[in-house]
Amino acid sequence: MGDGFLDLVLFAMIAAFLVFRLRGVLGRRTGHERPPPDPLAKRNGESPPKDNVVDLHDRTGLAEEDETIAAEDPDGPLVAGVAQVQSADSNFSPDEFCEGAEAAFETVVQAFAAGDLKILRSLLNDEVYDNFSAAVKQREEDEEELETTVIGIKSGDILEARLEGRMAFVTVKFQSEQVNVTRDNSGAVVDGDPTQVTDVTDIWTFARNTRARDPNWTLVETRSSN
Repeated sequence: MGDGFLDLVLFAMIAAFLVFRLRGVLGRRTGHERPPPDPLAKRNGESPPKDNVVDLHDRTGLAEEDETIAAEDPDGPLVAGVAQVQSADSNFSPDEFCEGAEAAFETVVQAFAAGDLKILRSLLNDEVYDNFSAAVKQREEDEEELETTVIGIKSGDILEARLEGRMAFVTVKFQSEQVNVTRDNSGAVVDGDPTQVTDVTDIWTFARNTRARDPNWTLVETRSSN
């Protein structure tokens, strides 16, 4: 009896030691751990994105809490526009929106260069998709390939925000560094320079129906100031 009792105590001490070591190696879960970020994934327990939308990281927040517009004139049109959007969509946060917009920008630019119409179809509205698709098909007819490398996105700043009825529109100015080269079917360069990094400025507008349950946004307009 005595030996058996001592054996049980010894085993219990060993088990406790192993549990302690495992906790030290693996850590404890507190219920507040954040999953790895997914720039195009939904948040707040929503369903996965539909094929015609872009998630731009909506998050509950007020305009004055966001660094994106903190330096703006509080009586200016941008702050007023953001407030309009937030009045219709309390989950709208300029900082989170810009973070997701940059991810969407890089995805669209690379998909366009690769001629991936499936990805473009899932991210653009009909008018923008038709324009991108026509350019991709023209490259195919000319037997040319576009190579685009986004070296980095210097900034993605909101230029304008407005609410038209139930539709919210947010315009973002992207400043990026890119290498763009077009080659013919023999691989010869017909446009661009593979050794030249170019500063590119693009202005894109995203839209969302604020009364829809889906919190994602679609790209509805693109233009370049270069």
